[in-house]
Amino acid sequence: MAFVTVRQQELEGPPVSLAERAYTAIQDQLIMLDIPPMAPIDDSALSASLGLGRTPVREALKRLEVDRLVVSYPRRGTFATGVDITDLAYISEIRVQLEPLAARRAAETAGPGVKSELAELADEVADLDVRSLERTELMRCDLRVHRAIYRAAGNPHLEDTLVRYDNLATRIFCLFLDRMPHFDRHVGEHTALLRAIADGDADTAAELALVHVTGFEKAIRAII
Repeated sequence: MAFVTVRQQELEGPPVSLAERAYTAIQDQLIMLDIPPMAPIDDSALSASLGLGRTPVREALKRLEVDRLVVSYPRRGTFATGVDITDLAYISEIRVQLEPLAARRAAETAGPGVKSELAELADEVADLDVRSLERTELMRCDLRVHRAIYRAAGNPHLEDTLVRYDNLATRIFCLFLDRMPHFDRHVGEHTALLRAIADGDADTAAELALVHVTGFEKAIRAII
């Protein structure tokens, strides 16, 4: 089953600015490592490939620098940030606090319609043959689940923060995916988590979210 990209989902909503289109498109390339870590970023080439002007691309790159996905150096240019494994501990330190909070809030406050959508998403994930998916499709599945939970939590500030750190975690996931022997278990954990939220079981949802985040960090550390 093909998952709609996070970028496509956003572009199918209300009309967005050219800068927003550039931001979401470039962000996707950075998260999926289509723009490799430490690679120089040519705003002219990006403008041409995206069919957008250089001004919205430059505005997007400024936002992505705040997101720690790119870094700019005077007289040297703009580069994709490196994937430093020492960042894993910092990212996990934040996620172990906020992911359970988002899961708990979603279970407690999401409306029936949202919970029904999460239950349907859980069924979709359960039916996936994870090991047959290409890397990009697998990552989009992971992103879609996390984004759905963050949105269901109903706190836009919490959602924005978690999206930023999940993006950074996803880059690490992409980098080490081929060396993770049990990545299918990690993706499969989403099913129980989504169903706990859909059932309104806040305690279980929070616990599963914590196990999911800590398990990811342990899996990465086991192969480095």
